[in-house]
Amino acid sequence: MKKIIKKSVYVSVFLVVFLGIISCEKDFTDIGTTIITNSVFSTDKILVDVELENKEIDRLRTDNITLEPGQYLLGVYNSVDYEKLEASILSQVGIPTTLKYTDEEFDTADTTVISTIDTVFLKLPYQATLTENDATDPTYSLDSIFGNQEVAFTLNLYQSDEYLSSLDLDDPTQISNYFSDEEFLITGSPLNSELDYPFIPNKNDTIFTVKRRLSDSNLYDVDTIKITTASSDVPLPFARIPMDEAKFKTLFFDKYESPEFSSQDAFNNYFRGLILKATGADGSLISFDFNNRVSDAFNPSIEVYYTNTVVVGTQVFDTIKKSNSFPLSGIRRSYYNMGPSPSISNEQIKIQGTAGSEGSITLFGAADTDGNGVPDQLDELRLKNILVNDALLTIYVDQTVASDLAPERLYLYKDYVNPNSQAIVQSHLKDVFTGASTFGGYLETEADGKMKYTFRIPDYISELLNSETDYNPKLSIKALNATDLNLNDTIFRPYNWNPKMVTLLNESSNNGDKKAELKISYSKKED
Repeated sequence: MKKIIKKSVYVSVFLVVFLGIISCEKDFTDIGTTIITNSVFSTDKILVDVELENKEIDRLRTDNITLEPGQYLLGVYNSVDYEKLEASILSQVGIPTTLKYTDEEFDTADTTVISTIDTVFLKLPYQATLTENDATDPTYSLDSIFGNQEVAFTLNLYQSDEYLSSLDLDDPTQISNYFSDEEFLITGSPLNSELDYPFIPNKNDTIFTVKRRLSDSNLYDVDTIKITTASSDVPLPFARIPMDEAKFKTLFFDKYESPEFSSQDAFNNYFRGLILKATGADGSLISFDFNNRVSDAFNPSIEVYYTNTVVVGTQVFDTIKKSNSFPLSGIRRSYYNMGPSPSISNEQIKIQGTAGSEGSITLFGAADTDGNGVPDQLDELRLKNILVNDALLTIYVDQTVASDLAPERLYLYKDYVNPNSQAIVQSHLKDVFTGASTFGGYLETEADGKMKYTFRIPDYISELLNSETDYNPKLSIKALNATDLNLNDTIFRPYNWNPKMVTLLNESSNNGDKKAELKISYSKKED
C-alpha cells in the first residue's frame, strides 16, 4: 500500500509540473491573447522598437595577462563581405632549466666535443581530428581553419625588440595591457631560412626526417621524428617552418652556457620574443593552441636537433644525438591588421570577430518628445507599472550573404557612456548571472529555414522599467569569445580571439518577418 501511495504522489507531482510547463510555454507563444485572466492580474505582450547600427572596433586587448584562452590566430583571411584580416603573434620563448652542449664528461685531456646543428625549425602543431587510424599513414581533418587553404600566405619569423612585461613599466602597480592595433617592434632580419615562407596548412605533415651529420658534415644517420600521444603511436600533424641555422647558432646555440641563458628572466631580456608575422592578399586563418595541457609536445616550440662529435686526438670516438625544445610560452599577444570595411546596405549589420565589427542596439527607439532623456516608449511602459514575465530579443541572419562562418553563439553586453562621469562603461547584463542557462544567443534555424539569434533578457528590461536613472544604456552584440563568460564581476572585458563572422538584419520594415524585434510578455494589475 505504501508503494502505491508513494507512486501516486510522484505521478500527481509530475502532472502538476508538466501542466505548469505547458501553461508557461503557452503564455509566451500565444501572441496577442490574454493567457491568464482573473480578478487581479491580466497578461499581455508588446513589441518594442529596436534600432541596430554597425559599430566599428578600433582596438581590443589581445594579451593574456589575466586570462588565458590558449588560442591564437595566424594567417590571412580575405572576403568581399567582411574586413580583410592579417593575424600575427608575438610570444616569449621558454628555456630549459639548464642548457649544456653535452651532459657527458671525458677524462682524457685530448678529448674535444664538436657540436653541429643538424636542423632547427619552428613547430606548430595543428588542431586536428583523426578520421582514419593508421600508424603509418593516418588521415586527419584539420580543425579551426578558415579561408582559402589552397592559397599560401606569407610567414616570416623575427626577433622582437619589445620587452614584454606582466606589469605596466610606467606604473608597476598596474597590469600591462597590449592591444590589437599595436605593431610589433622588430629587430634584425627574418629568422626563417626561406624568406617570405609560403604557408599552406597540410594535414599530411605528420613526420619529418633529421639528417645527422658529423663535424666534417658527413652524413652518418637519419632519424624519423613524429609527435604522438602517450597512448598511441599515430603521429599528429604539425607545420614545420625551417629556421636559419647560422642565425640560431649566433642567437641561441653559442650562448647556451652564457649569462643570457642563466635564468628565464635574463633570457626574456636578451631574446625578447619570437614574432610570427603573416601577410598576403589571401590565404587561410589558423587557430593554434598555445596552451595544450595534455602534453608540452603539442604546443608551439622552437626545436633544434644537433650532433656532438667526440674526438679523441684526431679520431672520432663517439657521436651523441642531442635535441632541445624551446616552447613559445610566457606572455603572448596578437596583432590584427584589418583591411578596409566592405560596402554595407542600410539593413545590414556586420558582426566580425577579432578587431572587425560589432553591432550597437538601442531599445525603445530614439523619440523623446518631452526632452527628459528617456525614450517615449520607455516612459509609457514605466507608467503602466507592469511586471515583466519574459523578454525576447530576436535578430535574424541575412542569408543572402554567405553564413558558413556564422558564430555558433553571439554575446550581448552593455556598452554606454556614463551620464555622470562620461566614462565608457562596458558591463554584463544581469540576465547572464541570473539566467545563464536561458540567456541564449545561439544560432537557431526555424522550420522554414530562417536563421536567427535570440536573447532572453527579462531582468535587464525590468531594470530599465523600474530604474530611477534617466538613461537607456545601449547594448552591443558580438561574436562570443570564450572569455566573455568569465563572470568574476559585472565588468565586461572586450577580448576577442573568435574570428567568425555573420551579417544580421536590422529593424527595417524592408526585412519583413525577419526584422529585429524585442517582444515583452508582462502582467498588469487590474484597476
